[in-house]
Amino acid sequence: MNTNGVTIVTTDDERKKFIEFPYQHYADNDVWVPPLQMDQKKLINTEKNPFFDNAEMALFIAEHNGEIAGRISAVVDHRYNEHHGTKTGHFGFFECIDNQQTANLLFRVASDWLREKGMKDVLGPASPGMMDTIGLLVDSFDKQPYLLMPYNKPYYEKLINNAGFEEEMDLLAFYVNREDIDLTRFERALDIVYKRNPGLKIREVNMKKLNEEVEIVRNIYNQAWKDNWGFLPLTYEELQHTAKDFKMILDTDFAHIAEIDGRPVAFSIALLDYNQLFKEMNGNLFPFGIFKFLFGKKKIDRLRTALLGVIPEYRGKGIDALLTQKAIEKGLPRGLTQSELSWVLGTNTEMIRLAERIGGSLDKTYKMYRKQL
Repeated sequence: MNTNGVTIVTTDDERKKFIEFPYQHYADNDVWVPPLQMDQKKLINTEKNPFFDNAEMALFIAEHNGEIAGRISAVVDHRYNEHHGTKTGHFGFFECIDNQQTANLLFRVASDWLREKGMKDVLGPASPGMMDTIGLLVDSFDKQPYLLMPYNKPYYEKLINNAGFEEEMDLLAFYVNREDIDLTRFERALDIVYKRNPGLKIREVNMKKLNEEVEIVRNIYNQAWKDNWGFLPLTYEELQHTAKDFKMILDTDFAHIAEIDGRPVAFSIALLDYNQLFKEMNGNLFPFGIFKFLFGKKKIDRLRTALLGVIPEYRGKGIDALLTQKAIEKGLPRGLTQSELSWVLGTNTEMIRLAERIGGSLDKTYKMYRKQL
């Protein structure tokens, strides 16, 4: 590798440097949460991550004055392009020192690789795909991110804009505090929902029948989200792979399916904010992180509503609010007093209204960027 230059990652040692760079880069940052290194390894493993059954990726690391100074991924997601009828590449895993030249170099090599693959434009950040961690944080840098949400340094927006990217879409995070919810008013409104939908029942996800439940969630999600920006139908393999990872952190108090006369019409999955524990583990589950993970659960006081979907014919009937209320109702006795609804598309007025109706306020903004190649 040159003193100043970019290398395509091909060896185990380079892969290790790619994964480890953020841990040094954010070492003096009190807000960043170190992700589990084992998860990061799985994410970029093109042999084991089912995302790569239909996608290809190149990873790059940059050096500046003999030190690792940045990294980026370039991804061609064939399924995304087939679904949207586009030739769009994605960039992701972007981390960089505050040096425009280094950033430009990273974006250039990623763009060149995508161009060689026949791509016409590049969209990101998506790490590695649109169903993974996406978006760049552009405000609220003093707030710890919730589970599976990105965090980055404030100057990244400048680096990306100066590299010729334009804003494509806002992704919003809404914050709900126990004190902001008028529970009596909320309950009255939800009584009306039940009266208007007599066959409506909310039930917990059944962990003993996880395969069937995953398929129900997939079907609802694919119907509920199909008209949204950036949507990609979830495959059975991808969701099974995710469910396997979620098994360890999924709590049925916060995973619900709504049925009308026995027919599943909506679902909601909220996750305990394990970032509150990961913060102390420095990316390592072993040898001692596992104890923090197992015994620290009771200290968690935040939830993140990560997935919510209502099939089109049952939208606007208040079922989404009912699902959200269910998580609040289960969380309060357990000391869960804060919640984040994220992310919500900047164009999704229905979800924005729901967030505001339950007492949420806009807390963080993330952006997606596009550039023609």
